[in-house]
Amino acid sequence: MSAEDPAVGKPNPFYRPAFGQVVRRQFIGLMAATFGWTLLPSVSAQEKKGKGGGKGGKGGGGGDDTSKARGPAFQGEYVLPESLAEFAKVSLIFGRATDKAITASLLPASTLEAFLEIGTAKGRYTRKTTVTPLPAGKATEIVIDGLSPNTEYFYRLNYRKPGAGNYTQRAEARFATQRAPGSSFVFTIQGDSHPERAQSSHPDLYSRTLVTAAADKPDFHICIGDDFSIERVRTINEANCQIPYLLQRPFLGLVGSVGQVFLMNGNHEQGSLFNFAQKDERHDVAVGVQKARNSLYPTVGTEGIYSGPTEPFKEIGPLKSYTSWTWGDALFVLLDNYWHSPALVDSGFGGKNGKEEKGADKKNRDWWGITIGDAQYKWLKKTLETSKAKHKFVFAHHVLGSGRGGVDEADLYEWGGQGKKGEGSFKEKRPGWELPIHQLMVKHKVSVFFQGHDHLYCQQEKDGIIYQELPMPSDHGYIAYNEDRYQSGKKLPSSGYVRVTVTPASAKVEYVRCFLPKDETPDTKHGMIAHAYEVKARTT
Repeated sequence: MSAEDPAVGKPNPFYRPAFGQVVRRQFIGLMAATFGWTLLPSVSAQEKKGKGGGKGGKGGGGGDDTSKARGPAFQGEYVLPESLAEFAKVSLIFGRATDKAITASLLPASTLEAFLEIGTAKGRYTRKTTVTPLPAGKATEIVIDGLSPNTEYFYRLNYRKPGAGNYTQRAEARFATQRAPGSSFVFTIQGDSHPERAQSSHPDLYSRTLVTAAADKPDFHICIGDDFSIERVRTINEANCQIPYLLQRPFLGLVGSVGQVFLMNGNHEQGSLFNFAQKDERHDVAVGVQKARNSLYPTVGTEGIYSGPTEPFKEIGPLKSYTSWTWGDALFVLLDNYWHSPALVDSGFGGKNGKEEKGADKKNRDWWGITIGDAQYKWLKKTLETSKAKHKFVFAHHVLGSGRGGVDEADLYEWGGQGKKGEGSFKEKRPGWELPIHQLMVKHKVSVFFQGHDHLYCQQEKDGIIYQELPMPSDHGYIAYNEDRYQSGKKLPSSGYVRVTVTPASAKVEYVRCFLPKDETPDTKHGMIAHAYEVKARTT
């Protein structure tokens, strides 16, 4: 990650150094070279083995897969490969698209000025934005309004150093405004990218995955969470909380420059109500990371076609934690597992200073205490019951935000209404709630529930709803972690992303596998479709 701000900051209670595991890996590599050991099995052997999860998920949730990773730790900075270095000079990420406008967020590595040329036909630009100054390392937003609904636009970015001669012109790209009912479109989704994990996240594979996703011309790309871990940041201050978010900008700009990006909180982001409520450094972490997210990315609030929490949040402003919108014939609902639960959901790294909190450890905590909150539940209920969309897609980092598994966990607590050991009752624990979340989704004919957290691809079904676990986009060990926690369904290892093609009649879901060039074989080709299925439109 980038160098930390030298300004004095508070110690990060979630700090976890990478040095020890890298040194150990280097030592093993040296011994392997000396004695001829085989350090890694082949890709095909890994995929046959394909577990990596063991029983570590039982009673747990954060799940650091580093110890189980089979990829060799890469050396050096987590940066784009040289062939894509142009996107590190200035990253462009779209967001907040409506039927008449879109926001372009530009963040340069050095001070620049820029404008966009825009048109509805390739190579023919009928308007351009004003020249806008771009301070180094800061996100500057350009609102492009006066657009036509349900339209694909083509644009070209022009930038230069202030006062310099000619502008550098980036290759033409595209974006789209809100699709009308009856339209078809594509969106893409990635699971946990975890760039802080040198043995299970490779920058070259991550960038190759995102370039491939961008070639699908998605109207938007959804990040399911665990993309901005704070654990490599030693001290906490405003600048240091931005480090994970700045690191991701060039990468997400690869796909964000053709379709808007939606960010979701995972457990490793450490943005949570539980952390916010503490009276120590955890409070500062929660505030710092959420402010970084909202300042460095064009996150959505309640603008235009989007709905979400409306009350400003102390020290942060608009929280922008959960949201929904309609696009074509589909409703999209992004839930937040962490910002509305007073109880610890999943610390990601244990408790403060790496130790479990007394009474909040994963074995003994009160799982009925974990919640999306009354306000988010009421919003979810109203959103689902008032939507007339033919497709309804719901997203969360994970069922309950913790634990392991998909439908295997869907009967539990506020999600399914049952205590694991019969403790408590839904009516007692959630007064005023009509139904547990799963039953609410069944009632209102949700098509697919997408989740991450478990680091594998798995498609399951329960009561007519597809539960879709998302693969990592960057795991160069190509592992199916935690597969023992999925007792049914189609299970496959990472890496790759999920592409969804939505038409009025159906939604086609495809798992696009991604590999480093050196790891491709006749049976493992980059861009191959490893699994696909179709979900028919549902009448409300």
